[in-house]
Amino acid sequence: MTTDVGGPVTDAELAVQLKRDPELFTVVYDRYVRDIYRYVAGRLDTQAADDIAAETFLIAFVRRDQFDPERGSLRPWLFGIATNLVARHRRREARHYRALARAAVEPPPDGHENRVLAAVTAQRLQPRLARALTLLSPGERDVVVLVALSQLSHEEVAEALGVTYSTVASRLSRARKKLKTAIDQEEVNG
Repeated sequence: MTTDVGGPVTDAELAVQLKRDPELFTVVYDRYVRDIYRYVAGRLDTQAADDIAAETFLIAFVRRDQFDPERGSLRPWLFGIATNLVARHRRREARHYRALARAAVEPPPDGHENRVLAAVTAQRLQPRLARALTLLSPGERDVVVLVALSQLSHEEVAEALGVTYSTVASRLSRARKKLKTAIDQEEVNG
């Protein structure tokens, strides 16, 4: 999509135009649906990713008038919505990681856990990392996954989660320490 002068439309320009022409929301969808889907599929499963990605864009469409381009771009705003929707599934996710850890088996190569864990660390650390992820607080886990899986910057993670940059940095630092300690401890005990 281009502006009247022929250049690409920025998120800020698109947000302003959406207020006048809601049909332009298809541009937002086309621009970001793959990123949102990949993020949710990595956190949950492909079935849930279909539903949550669709719900993310439905909520964004309904709330498009509330988007404030002064606070950031559309991408982190959408990731924030998706993260909130994923939070509804957080207990199920944590139970699943605990079950994986108890079973001490590697997930199937095409499974969503394998994709998440491979994005965070090398293949050989998967069972240990699955156990270590259960030690993180939900906020720490959100930051780690947004950085590792979705490759958001610290600024974008802060926008997505509605927290400060320093909160993102401290959560990521704590999470890295917890993950390293847990993995190192398993190597000593293992």
